Amino acid sequence: MIIKQLILGFTFGISMSFISWIVGMVLNGLLMKTEYYEKVSNLNFIKNKGLNKKIGIKNFKWVVKNTFFKFFNQKIKLEHKNADLTEIRSEMTLSEISHLIGFLFVSIVASYKSITTGILFGLAMMIPNILMNLYPSLLQQENKRRINKILNRKIKTVANKGMGK
Repeated sequence: MIIKQLILGFTFGISMSFISWIVGMVLNGLLMKTEYYEKVSNLNFIKNKGLNKKIGIKNFKWVVKNTFFKFFNQKIKLEHKNADLTEIRSEMTLSEISHLIGFLFVSIVASYKSITTGILFGLAMMIPNILMNLYPSLLQQENKRRINKILNRKIKTVANKGMGK
């Protein structure tokens, strides 16, 4: 019975996570038209590189880069040095917020299913939700931090050249 609940919850969680990507994109499209979008576009849950490493973001990044997931969002690929980092950062923000919305959506469903079906079912739903929604969002936040550093360096370089330094 326990194994059955775990398998069913995990399978349902995978299905809900795929559905949540669509829900996330739709709700993100609506959120973009509000004044709150600017506030949520600069979220930074984990500022510590060491903590990112401990929870496996580096391994997750490898999986995304070396499996079929690499084909999902081609707009956030950095293919050459002259790429528009501002545009790539914007696409990362879209992806990050869509995944966060998806994560919240599945978390609400998992909470409901924990009450109606069983706690194991709901907890098992959260495993794919974390891997398919939370981790991609955290990865985008890490990548945005790296892009921000590069953009800030470019701004400082341009400012220093303008001042004759």
